[in-house]
Amino acid sequence: MHLADAAWPDLEAYFEAESLAIVPLGSTEQHGPHLPLATDHLIAEAFGDEAAERTGYLRVPTVRVGVSPHHRQFPGTAWVDAPVFRDYVESYVRNLAYHGIDRVVFVNAHGGNVQHLREVGRRLRDDDVAYAVEWMWNESIPDLVDDAFEQNGPHAGPKETALIQHLRPDLVHDERLAEARDGGAVDPEASIRTRNGAATFYDTVENSPNGAFGDPTAASAEKGAELFDAASDQLEALCEWLADREWAELRAPERVTSE
Repeated sequence: MHLADAAWPDLEAYFEAESLAIVPLGSTEQHGPHLPLATDHLIAEAFGDEAAERTGYLRVPTVRVGVSPHHRQFPGTAWVDAPVFRDYVESYVRNLAYHGIDRVVFVNAHGGNVQHLREVGRRLRDDDVAYAVEWMWNESIPDLVDDAFEQNGPHAGPKETALIQHLRPDLVHDERLAEARDGGAVDPEASIRTRNGAATFYDTVENSPNGAFGDPTAASAEKGAELFDAASDQLEALCEWLADREWAELRAPERVTSE
């Protein structure tokens, strides 16, 4: 069920019966010369839709702009400051909690959001409002992702390219895949700037001139479909696990005291 598509009497019935919501989150940011700026939120929405279809749990509207200032040199990239993002997402979940939701799966497809969603989850649990867990599709199937491509990449590489080829092939510039590889950071480990154990960069363009990492020419819609189905299995299982937990299991433990 999609919250925005439903009439309120149907939502009232849902909130009486269920306490879990699926919240997709992504970004609107550059993804190399070959992928749309919508890449992350398209991926998050697709996983959210699939999980809602499989489980019957409520999927709420997607947060489409995230923490992306590190991509700001590329035209069109949108972002909000990290404190604003955290406060917005926390307020969003508190709204859901008002209607009876006390557990949330953040279906996140943007690495820049991860630490902030974890912080929001801590705030909500510490305030006894809701238990919110952050989920990233590729982190749920790491071995499959690693085995799928010889030259992978954390951003705008073959794994994301394959998913968009599967989900929205009309938005992929296949004629630019070689350009993305050759003008980007085909070997991320060699390209990402570090010195003496410290990251010596703040922006994507310092590591990849065109914003892509890895070899997207290795991607295909078939590989994207395989990754999507495998990660969807993991998300479905996570939703069912969280829905089955007693609230007492999810609350923060009481302060430990010595006797």
